[in-house]
Amino acid sequence: MDFQQLADVAEKWCSNTPFELIATEETERRMDFYADPGVSFYVLCPDNGCGDNFHVWSESEDCLPFLQLAQDYISSCGKKTLQEVLEKVFKSFRPLLGLPDADDDAFEEYSADVEEEEPEADHPPMGVSQQ
Repeated sequence: MDFQQLADVAEKWCSNTPFELIATEETERRMDFYADPGVSFYVLCPDNGCGDNFHVWSESEDCLPFLQLAQDYISSCGKKTLQEVLEKVFKSFRPLLGLPDADDDAFEEYSADVEEEEPEADHPPMGVSQQ
């Protein structure tokens, strides 16, 4: 995929997140992203036909530790798309952005389903006598 196509994917991704694509550098194949409150990172995109993976990094000491999840994901087996990499970065930065963790949301939905179940009619609730 050429760099302009990757930049288009990044712009589309930004439209659904708090991030903005603030700079692109085609010769370095680099894209810089920023979101308030001071969350920034960049992605280095692999060359066409090259076996390299994407690379994510931040020059902010506050942001860098949160990128570990995305960096581990990129270095794991298999080719990744820019969309997949950006989604993993967004998930990594959710705490810094003041958003609930995506996994917490899924757990709450699952818990809500369980809690809504009605007890069976032939079993009285615990602690209630049938007198």
